[in-house]
Amino acid sequence: MTDEIAFDDFLKVDIRAGTILRAEPFPEARKPAIKLWIDFGPEIGEKKSSAQITTHYTPESLVGRQVMAVVNFPPRQIGPIRSEVLVLGASDTEGTIVLIAPDREVPNGARMH
Repeated sequence: MTDEIAFDDFLKVDIRAGTILRAEPFPEARKPAIKLWIDFGPEIGEKKSSAQITTHYTPESLVGRQVMAVVNFPPRQIGPIRSEVLVLGASDTEGTIVLIAPDREVPNGARMH
């Protein structure tokens, strides 16, 4: 476990639900990854990201799927793409990433509480 933080610090992290509109292989990445275009609703709009999730997911299997992502980190250049959000996941027993998503559909842009 990491150091404790105040609740106000947690509130600064803006985690929202979004739906993957498009997904493509990302062969230019150092580690196998997939480029994602995610709709976070009218307030935030469409954002790009990349994720090292090729063990459990293919680009085709991701389109239409909801995910959770941090939307208020500064953009980060990853090879030729500018990643605008951090898609969230957890490591399975093999250390590969499994996406975190709502267990029921929620509106795009819904904030995690």
